[in-house]
Amino acid sequence: MTLLLTLFIKLSLLSAVAFGGIIAVLPTFFDLVVIQEKWISAQTFADYFAIAQAAPGPNFMAITLIGWDIYGVLGALVASIAICWPSSIMVFFLERYITGIQDPEKKQTIQYAAAALAVGLVLASSWELARSFNNHWTATLLTIIVIIVTVLSKKIHPLYLIALGAIIGGAGFI
Repeated sequence: MTLLLTLFIKLSLLSAVAFGGIIAVLPTFFDLVVIQEKWISAQTFADYFAIAQAAPGPNFMAITLIGWDIYGVLGALVASIAICWPSSIMVFFLERYITGIQDPEKKQTIQYAAAALAVGLVLASSWELARSFNNHWTATLLTIIVIIVTVLSKKIHPLYLIALGAIIGGAGFI
């Protein structure tokens, strides 16, 4: 029961700063479950993250899978609730506040600031994850190429880039 309480408290605190979604705090979550608590291995974390990204549904599915790995179905339930409730309450009250603002310029400023914060956190998280998982120069090069292609070309579907990564990885270059 202590494990479930620890899981609930730590994920609830993490959710309170997950502005921009769970992706924004993924490196911190990785540090918590792999480095600090040693609940799962880095490979298991990467596997669950990949499953969550490939499957339809919310991004926090990785957290549900990790909760399940730690404590079964009850762990999955606790992890899912813990990662959702603080941010849901904050968004509810923020939306009520924004809706109540009469000045459209002030409302737009708040919305732009919130969007900039979310984008910044997601980019910082992406950088940290790429830095953590790219342990070879070829992986770093592939990451840079994918970023450039994604930014410059709107015609190339992301699945082609994923397939490129799979081919390069399967060939043993990464």
